[in-house]
Amino acid sequence: MLAGVPTPTLALLVVLSLFAGAGITAVGPGGVFITIALVALTDLPPPVVVGTASATFVATGLVGTESYRRSGELDSRAGQWTAAVLSLTGLVGALVGVRLNALVDAATFSVLLGVFVSLTGVLVYYRTRHASVEDDYDATTVRGTLGVAGIGGFVGVSGGLLGVGGPVLAVPLLVAVGVPMLVAVGVAQVQSVFVAAFATAGYLAQGAVSWPLVVAIGVPEIVGVVAGWRVAQSVDSQRLTRALAVLLLVLGPYIVLR
Repeated sequence: MLAGVPTPTLALLVVLSLFAGAGITAVGPGGVFITIALVALTDLPPPVVVGTASATFVATGLVGTESYRRSGELDSRAGQWTAAVLSLTGLVGALVGVRLNALVDAATFSVLLGVFVSLTGVLVYYRTRHASVEDDYDATTVRGTLGVAGIGGFVGVSGGLLGVGGPVLAVPLLVAVGVPMLVAVGVAQVQSVFVAAFATAGYLAQGAVSWPLVVAIGVPEIVGVVAGWRVAQSVDSQRLTRALAVLLLVLGPYIVLR
């Protein structure tokens, strides 16, 4: 037993973490499955769920950022500006989200997470229908910057409140406004470092981070991140993304009703 989690449950968490990590860099929504698994398979209180999940996202964000830097998605001026604005507004939102979490009980937390998962499913499905419509969104204009800032703040609050990785919402929203897919995934990795780091700091101050569990699920999650990046560079992920959207739409109501 580790951190109050039975060994069979821990083994399942490790396997799910591997696939969640792959989802983070392959299609964006992946980190949410860490939070879902911790809620569904353990009796940890909401602050520990969010604090522990956020701590793992710091590491996955760093690895994902380096991966997409190597493949060139973060080299352009527009990509770097998008990443900077997304990260700055995201970290501010994360601090707000941490504060809001303290006002939420376990039942309300599950409802909010379920609604969030369903919303993400809708966004991911929308992306599969309109992914080919990339308008070369210019984030360096005033209008473009304000749009990215709005997305960053919303993603930050969601991450701080519910413990979901930045790419979960950032990627579908960025693609929806016209940012190319791989660029959206790349800049979302950068943002996730800042959102997760500030969220983790907030929960660490409350003693709500289980470090043994962070290591146990964080290591396979990182392995999955590297694998997911390779998949994103070489495989058309349209069908995978659509299947992911359906799964999220099923899981959302389940989390609410349980």
